[in-house]
Amino acid sequence: MKPITLASVLTVLFLCFPVLAWSGDVAAQAAPAGQSGHITGVGGIFFKAKDPKALAAWYRDVLDLPLQAWGGAVLSYDAPKHPAALIWSPFPSSTKYFAPSTSEFMINYAVDDIDAFLTRLQEKGVAILKRSDDDPTGRFAWILDPEGNKIEFWEPKRSDPP
Repeated sequence: MKPITLASVLTVLFLCFPVLAWSGDVAAQAAPAGQSGHITGVGGIFFKAKDPKALAAWYRDVLDLPLQAWGGAVLSYDAPKHPAALIWSPFPSSTKYFAPSTSEFMINYAVDDIDAFLTRLQEKGVAILKRSDDDPTGRFAWILDPEGNKIEFWEPKRSDPP
């Protein structure tokens, strides 16, 4: 059996277009009580890479993705400051939102402090394509990985304490 690599397994926090709004108990909307046989969440993201080992090393060394011995990453939904939901959103084939990437996917990673995260990326020589601090759902930034895949980072808007 071949070992799984990051290029074949990326368990993500978010895969999405910026969320305009969500309300209510998302989990309660997923399936009626007492019924089974429903999707409960995303269990992994799998994609092809030209050089899986090199790409996995870049995600480990540059984005600090915690790779496991088998080559992939396990990201916990219950991490501190992690949003309570994962967004799933198909885009039209004509979308320009993933540009300048020509990939048919984009992964969105939730981050706890976008300023600190982007500073670390810039110190590692990563060019920030764009940044947005004015979205009602939080703050965003975009980069390209070494294979030209666009990556979106999201620091969710925090509710002000009462």
